[in-house]
Amino acid sequence: MSGPDDSGDVVELRVHGVSGASAAQVLDLQQTGQVAGDRSGGFYRPRPRCSDTAGVRGVTLEAYRWGDLPSGTVARTLAVVFLLPFMLVNVAIWMRPANPGSEATVKSLCRVLALTLTVLYVLAIAGVALDLVGWKCLASPDCLAGRSWLSWLGGRPVGQRLAVLALVPAAAIGLIWRVSSRPGRTFEAFRAPDQGSSAPRLGTVGRWDAEPLVGRLRAIHVAAAFATLDLALLLARGAGDASAATTALTAITGVILAGCVGLLCTPPLMDRAPGDQRLDRVTRTLRTAAVILTVAVVAHVPIGSPRWPKEHGLPGYDTTLAGLFVAQTMLLAALGVVLLWHRRRERGATPLFGLGAIVVAATGISMAVAYSAELVYRVADFLDRDVPTGEGIASGPPRAYTWAIFGFFRALLVTVVVAGLVVLISRRSRRRVAAAIVARDFPNAPAEAGPRLRQIRDAIARARFTEKLVPLAVLYGCLAGLATATTTIGLLGQVPGDVIERAVGLPADVVTFGTAFGSWVIAAVILGLIIGGIFAYRTEPYRRHIGVLWDLGTFWPRAAHPFAPPCYSERAVPELARRITYLVERGDAVLLTGHSHGSVLLAATVLQLPPRVGERVALLTHGSPLRRLYARLFPAYVDDAALHEIGRRVGWRWVNLWRDTDPIGGWIFSPEPSPAPGDPATAVDRRQRDPRDVVTPPGDSVAPPIHGHWPAESDEPFTEVVRELAQRLGGRAGPPGTSR
Repeated sequence: MSGPDDSGDVVELRVHGVSGASAAQVLDLQQTGQVAGDRSGGFYRPRPRCSDTAGVRGVTLEAYRWGDLPSGTVARTLAVVFLLPFMLVNVAIWMRPANPGSEATVKSLCRVLALTLTVLYVLAIAGVALDLVGWKCLASPDCLAGRSWLSWLGGRPVGQRLAVLALVPAAAIGLIWRVSSRPGRTFEAFRAPDQGSSAPRLGTVGRWDAEPLVGRLRAIHVAAAFATLDLALLLARGAGDASAATTALTAITGVILAGCVGLLCTPPLMDRAPGDQRLDRVTRTLRTAAVILTVAVVAHVPIGSPRWPKEHGLPGYDTTLAGLFVAQTMLLAALGVVLLWHRRRERGATPLFGLGAIVVAATGISMAVAYSAELVYRVADFLDRDVPTGEGIASGPPRAYTWAIFGFFRALLVTVVVAGLVVLISRRSRRRVAAAIVARDFPNAPAEAGPRLRQIRDAIARARFTEKLVPLAVLYGCLAGLATATTTIGLLGQVPGDVIERAVGLPADVVTFGTAFGSWVIAAVILGLIIGGIFAYRTEPYRRHIGVLWDLGTFWPRAAHPFAPPCYSERAVPELARRITYLVERGDAVLLTGHSHGSVLLAATVLQLPPRVGERVALLTHGSPLRRLYARLFPAYVDDAALHEIGRRVGWRWVNLWRDTDPIGGWIFSPEPSPAPGDPATAVDRRQRDPRDVVTPPGDSVAPPIHGHWPAESDEPFTEVVRELAQRLGGRAGPPGTSR
């Protein structure tokens, strides 16, 4: 990243947000610039032939582009879509309360919940390969008719069929094992050295060497995955002939699963330093034992002539699946109790009512259950040929999956209905507040500006709806947890239609139709996520809207689920710290400007800089979600202490620009400019009026645009702040808008 040593006294290092903009866009160095109009129709002129036309005199522009780290390729973006449940559960462990007393318990519960997702992943694929294909389809001449790729197994004994088809989930385990192992080596060269200083927890992101923990978690999850496959095979074999060998193998499988859970419930042991080779050997031994056991089980299943029971489904599969859902329900309930017990009591200080971790964990589990149920049902529809979806739901795969689809659709439907009501109910109050802001910003607006003022009011009202998402998220998390709990009714052999009809009198056919419709809704959601992932990679405006989820989720290291997408901050933060240190040590001062999520990367970077470097650094954030989102979602990592420490590290050479029309960014210390003696934090936030005016300027055909969350590095308020901070750093900065 080294460039020519021809910079001025100040280097402005720009870090973009979630848009994944190109370097030219971040630096605003396009060859043409718009001088009038808007995005639909405008007037452009060629820019002067100068490498730093967008900056101010004495300031050299430089950009750090990280947008391809979370996605990069279509394949990686689609992987994020399919691994979304793993990512959400991994994020939940970082959303724990600030109370240190809850850390070990929340870590243990989140990691065991993450393990249940791996078990569900294996059970879903085993349900397709062993239950639908091996047990049901291969025993049905109608299912085998016209399917030569399956008929070769049709006449073979049950044990041989199951042993051969067990290779499918085994291959799936190997695939996700392989995929999860590659990213850690990719970013391994970008480890920041330990500064040896006590810093807020946010400063550990990027400096923390996560690979040893991820390796231990990976070994445990792989062991549990193979043990789950073994359990499915052994329960089916033991249902008809519980021989001594079958019993012994089942006992060994139980010991491996118990060992996996036990290790995850000891955070001090799991989080030990990278140099602890003993724990690494234990986890690798557990994984190796599980692989050897799987080979033994697959070899044992077809041996002999056991009396296989005449059951509709794979023996033991329904019970195992329902037992998993019971375990997930109990873990979610325990996590909720811990979070409520340790939440902060003061008014306004509890993000997501103290339930942030359980909301995200329940959402991840709900999505994993929906993914699994949809996979099983779509394969069942394919194998059943012309059987209607409603009939397939009543007589097809395990009842627990039917309740899972019903619960997911119910949670989604109720949340959408409540969200619509919240929009309608809160609209008047949000518009009233927005109207007051508009009246304050444009007190002397002409009469013909009425339509434009209403547009601005509506933009501010929409931006303020972000605060209403908190109770909606809690509602969906609770409904998702309840949906997981109701799947246990499948143990009784009941379907939702019959139960609802007896309870409230709603016809069973209506409920069955709703469940079938919910199944297609899940398929549409999955398809939408796939299409969204492709468009997010190929289309910048689309990525700006949905990229928040990817970038927020993959910012945090993998501390709960090793199969989650890789953490890009392990490269981005040390790389930024290294570049800033290099610039300062060669004699430059550095002005860091971060938009949106780029401000979060810079906040973590500032906390890693040595004191001698921080003395020559200033910080400009705009559209920053540090307070509005991160302080609410991650209270243990972003709080007042961390934010004040960032200010102290840069000598309070920090300015934060924010707008009322921004639905993501906001103020950091105070919404009102009220500088108090002795408290430099009150001078950090500066509100920007958006738009600049409501009157069409001379020579133009449209009024100034409403920027909202869009960056505006070329606007006069931004360049004024750049000039001010450059002067505070001791640089020779000229008037705003002038070039070198």
